[in-house]
Amino acid sequence: MNRQKRRTGRRHPLATVALLALGLVFTGGAYAAFSTGTAQAEASASSQQTIEEGKKLFQANCATCHGMNAQGTAEGPSIIGVGAAAVDFQVGTGRMPMQIQGPQAMQKPVQFTDEQVKQLAYYVASLGPGPEIPDDHLTNGGGDAANGAELFRINCAMCHNVAGAGGALTEGKFAPPLTDVSGVHIYEAMVTGPQNMPVFNDMNITPENKRDIITYLKYIQDNRSPGGFELGSLGPVAEGLFIWIFGLGTIVAITVWITAKSN
Repeated sequence: MNRQKRRTGRRHPLATVALLALGLVFTGGAYAAFSTGTAQAEASASSQQTIEEGKKLFQANCATCHGMNAQGTAEGPSIIGVGAAAVDFQVGTGRMPMQIQGPQAMQKPVQFTDEQVKQLAYYVASLGPGPEIPDDHLTNGGGDAANGAELFRINCAMCHNVAGAGGALTEGKFAPPLTDVSGVHIYEAMVTGPQNMPVFNDMNITPENKRDIITYLKYIQDNRSPGGFELGSLGPVAEGLFIWIFGLGTIVAITVWITAKSN
């Protein structure tokens, strides 16, 4: 009887293992929850710090035209709701702050560092929802160049030229060349519509099709004209003019020389 009682009162051999496993589960869960909360708090603090730095830069460099709270003035429009992409494009290409008032903002050397450009972008984004800075996989040029070429000819070539060489518009405005523009800025231009450019939202051109257009533009950037001198990539008009002036001019000069020599 005593031997049976002793056996009944003993713990199962796996009880210790189960208790250890249970303790590890609770400890790991508590640590993960604490770590996640700490990381989120740090990310939130970092984002808020970025926004605060962007606000200081904005008030020092942009508020003269756009107002202290980006509400706009007689010198510049409100930029509440334009999104981070618009700021990243305008400031990241040197168009803003504007050097002089004119038909459109001219591209010039960038005034801020990449970090400061992002700070300005995130500050303006905090004022109202708008297009975001695109992900790398949409701007790295890894899409379908053939589809991008077709979409570019349909939607963009009438202003930018089929080879992306740019072109003149009305009232002193122009479509800039796209021969040396980053994929990020091309995408941002499509979703924000700077200057006279229309906005191509995701209903007009999907993000994947935008990626294909960027792929086509990167292709023509990396693969120059196989026929030799491009003549500004202006097409058959420039080529015909070249032949007319230099080709026929050369023939006329040779004819005159032969006639003079025979006389």
